[in-house]
Amino acid sequence: MRDTWSLPFRYVIGIVSLILVIALLIYARDAVTNLVVAAFVAYLINPAVVYLTTRTRMKRVTAVNLVYFSTVILLIGLPATLLPIFYDEAQFITRDLLDVADQLRHTLSTPIRFGGLVFHFDELGESIFQFQNAVLSPVPEETIQLIETTSVGVLWFLVILVSVHLFLSQWPRMRDWLINLAPPPYRPEMQELYNRISRVWLAYLRGQIVLMFIVGVTFTIAWLVLGIPGALVLGAVAGLFTLVPDVGPFLAAVLAAGVALLEGSTWIPLSNLWVAGIVVIVYLVLINLKNFFLRPYIMGRSVHMNEALVFIAIMIATILKGILGALLVVPLMASVVVIAGYVQRRVLGLPPFEDDGSQQFLAPPEAQVPRRKWTSRERRERLGKGDASNAPQPAASLMSQSPSDEPPAQENIKE
Repeated sequence: MRDTWSLPFRYVIGIVSLILVIALLIYARDAVTNLVVAAFVAYLINPAVVYLTTRTRMKRVTAVNLVYFSTVILLIGLPATLLPIFYDEAQFITRDLLDVADQLRHTLSTPIRFGGLVFHFDELGESIFQFQNAVLSPVPEETIQLIETTSVGVLWFLVILVSVHLFLSQWPRMRDWLINLAPPPYRPEMQELYNRISRVWLAYLRGQIVLMFIVGVTFTIAWLVLGIPGALVLGAVAGLFTLVPDVGPFLAAVLAAGVALLEGSTWIPLSNLWVAGIVVIVYLVLINLKNFFLRPYIMGRSVHMNEALVFIAIMIATILKGILGALLVVPLMASVVVIAGYVQRRVLGLPPFEDDGSQQFLAPPEAQVPRRKWTSRERRERLGKGDASNAPQPAASLMSQSPSDEPPAQENIKE
């Protein structure tokens, strides 16, 4: 019996295993998508866990539980607390909308005379009536489909919640396991490669924090201008929730529109329904400006990539994978660049890394502009000042400036 597999057999097993893994990922792509969402959420709140474990010497399990359940209470408890209020108000608004629809249908059923012309809008009124019945009385098949879709969504939500806790608590073991998959001689390289990719994602996280702050300030100002009560809280919620794929912007818009429906505006002389419509329109405009212009600029600067390239990548990812793709495409691209650089250098027989990685995401020092020379007029003025002070100094000391007398650097002169 042979102690080890032959090299051809190992290659066959490796190729077959790779094909099976790819097939499994394709077959379970819905599960992979939700696990990616869970990993992304865990990545966002992991710095809080690291802070607690390093600054307070708290055990990781305790820190994970504290951060995890605090986040769950914030993201789920707050909307759940406000849901009954919004539900009652939604019922009231729905009744108003139905009354308006009935009045409009009754008005359209009567011929309208304008001069010698008669206009009939019976068909339009009938269409409104059919739409009303479709909304209020869905067919049993649609009801069953809606219940099924909602049930599946709830199950996936539970999977994401549990997966977030799993990633937070077990990530050090997962990381060591992934690094140890490499042969022992290459494990230091894999560790360094992981450190560089980790710096990519940390730089991306810093960009996300800047983006969150800008969005929060922008929406706070927008709600203040519109006269929406609680503008500061709503702006902070919009900035915080912008980090959560799909659900975050929706919840922030629902909260802002709900407050507008309940309270209206402090100065706009319109009904609460119209104010809520204005709030939704303003939110859609600002959130799209954020997604298509502000995010590419900030993310490109944070990971040192061309802003135009980041914009194109975000547009393509949004078309193909929605908001989740737009969130993850920038750090994934930067990570691919790091991995491709490593592979290229190893293929060419070069050292695995060009530098130690300490300057990976530091801005390069600006080119030093040479100091301008003294002109003859400036030299004469300096000599004149020296004579006026009646302080005898040799000419050589006048020509050699002390640090305090040096002319200003060219880069400090405003153009």
